[in-house]
Amino acid sequence: MRWYPHGYGGQRREPDLVKRDGWRELGVLAVSIDDHRLTWPERELVEQLGTKLYGPRPTEEVRHG
Repeated sequence: MRWYPHGYGGQRREPDLVKRDGWRELGVLAVSIDDHRLTWPERELVEQLGTKLYGPRPTEEVRHG
């Protein structure tokens, strides 16, 4: 039997579960601008919020999706 310090070893949670828990427990929202579940107006809103809070994204960046 191996011993792992708290937070190490075991199973990793799926990213969507971490995002969901962050929203429910802390009120923190992590949204990808390329999330296929969002409609075009919702993606635009995410883009506008991100630009307002953190400034424009680099133009050379390639979007995934």
